[in-house]
Amino acid sequence: MSKVFGFGLLWWLTGNPFVALLILLVILYVLERRFVGFLPSVTRPIRIRRRLRKIRQELALNPHHNSLKSEAARILIELKRYGEAKRLLDEALRQVDDSADLRVDAALCRLKLGELAEGEAMMLEALRMNPRVRYGEPYLRLGEAFAEHDREKALGYLQQFGDMQSSSCEAYYRLGVLLQKTGKPDEAKRAFREAADIYRSLPRYKKRSERRWALLARLKR
Repeated sequence: MSKVFGFGLLWWLTGNPFVALLILLVILYVLERRFVGFLPSVTRPIRIRRRLRKIRQELALNPHHNSLKSEAARILIELKRYGEAKRLLDEALRQVDDSADLRVDAALCRLKLGELAEGEAMMLEALRMNPRVRYGEPYLRLGEAFAEHDREKALGYLQQFGDMQSSSCEAYYRLGVLLQKTGKPDEAKRAFREAADIYRSLPRYKKRSERRWALLARLKR
């Protein structure tokens, strides 16, 4: 009802229903981005591509700058250009062989490219170097990668991530999805319920990043 009233008010103010509808959609988008976060950012792809161009210009002048290579690789991963990111990370690892963080990203590229055995081995190597690297995120990425290929292995990795990140709604949501796929509906419901319970107990600053997974878990329930 409030949306209808808001649309009517905007129509009255602008004198044009199409302009009123456009303004209302913009307002709803801003509110959704601020309080929910399901929809993607309109400006972020532009900003990260601009940053990637700048990094490449700097790397042309200083090709051995590993921190720039790492940053460029993470942008490329976000853009789903895993082959390019993998090449940059492999170059960086040839210079800095003892970085668990770089290994996680290089392993993720391999997992996304379907190189599961090599990606898994590299991810586990990163965890051996630093068991707390990225607060257990490697287990989550391994769980994602094996979800359609080896569900029992994927469950094991997600449970390990849940043990390390007991406040992660994403971990319990993904665990619930896998449990559904493996024919364990009661356990899946418990996982989705756990995701919702965790969300309610989170401090306000943390809820923003976990809200999407809590809502998805609620829908699954």
